[in-house]
Amino acid sequence: MATQISTTNVVPRVIPWRTISSIILLIFFVLFLAVPLWNLVMEMVANPQLLMRQLIIGITNGAYIALIALGYTLVYGIIELINFAHGEVYMLGVFFSLTLIGLFGLSSSTPPELLFPLMLLILLVTMTFTALLNVSIERVAYRRLRNAPRLAPLISAIGVSFVLQNVGQLWGFLRFPIFNGVMGSNAVAPKSYPQLISNYNVLSFLGENVRIRLTIRDLVVLAVSFSLLVALYLFIQKTKLGKAMRATAQDRDASALMGIDVNRTISLAFLLGGALAGAAGMLVGMYNGTAVFNMGFTAGLRSFTAAVLGGIGNIVGAMFGGLLIGLISALSDQYLSARWTNAVVFGLLVIILVFRPTGLLGEEGGQKA
Repeated sequence: MATQISTTNVVPRVIPWRTISSIILLIFFVLFLAVPLWNLVMEMVANPQLLMRQLIIGITNGAYIALIALGYTLVYGIIELINFAHGEVYMLGVFFSLTLIGLFGLSSSTPPELLFPLMLLILLVTMTFTALLNVSIERVAYRRLRNAPRLAPLISAIGVSFVLQNVGQLWGFLRFPIFNGVMGSNAVAPKSYPQLISNYNVLSFLGENVRIRLTIRDLVVLAVSFSLLVALYLFIQKTKLGKAMRATAQDRDASALMGIDVNRTISLAFLLGGALAGAAGMLVGMYNGTAVFNMGFTAGLRSFTAAVLGGIGNIVGAMFGGLLIGLISALSDQYLSARWTNAVVFGLLVIILVFRPTGLLGEEGGQKA
């Protein structure tokens, strides 16, 4: 009788297609980008002062991108909603602060002892306005859809984004004399934001041979941005409301059983995100000197990218992602071309997500109910 060979213990060989495709993609990008990257490194080494200036610009831009990105990550971390209207909240923050500047008649000739207290007041009022606006959006457009299929709140967020963008257009029609002409003569044209902070180079004492520029405007933007970033981190980590937000992000039902007011906690996330967006709006207006009704789209897209890159739902990840996006954008604008910047940013995002689907600082977790 022929001997029968048992095949019950034979394990079929599985080809790791995902690993192979990742390696091929990495090799392709390395070969494709090897020469341009080498040329970039040589340019940076040849002119380190220009490199330092671009790094300062990148960190400054990254700081306000991080502020906006935190709004995305706070909301997503708790209710897993991508609030596409967040960029427009930031845009309305720019317009609101510009309107207040016109109302108070502030300009570069305003005495410093009057200018800085009023600027601080405008910053706080702008943050309050955008915070309340964001909470109102949550109450009107999102709360009733909280238990609906995920596509419904997503479409609602896109709709609110278009509505707010048109509000920005209507805002450009304001021609009241008390606003001192800050809205210009064309509703849709970019508005000129008064340069209230000096562009003086604080490193000028190093001599003419040192061409690194660190202006007072850079320092103000960095100081305010990092102060708000640190304040938010300490609030989330050290306060009872912050602990309630972290608990709600982990399990809403269990948090409600433990006595946490889930609705209030979610509203708090929108409140904080809106306040940070308003602060970013005023800082960008002072730094770049322009405001336009569609500026929320680009800023929102890059900020959302920063949140995903760092690990959406992770506070520190959003901060890190914002700074990284700012640095990459500044270096690309200088050493490549501004028209290639978006391709570079999103190409890097794709490469990172291939190997880290949860983002650089994101953690693996199960799907929430």
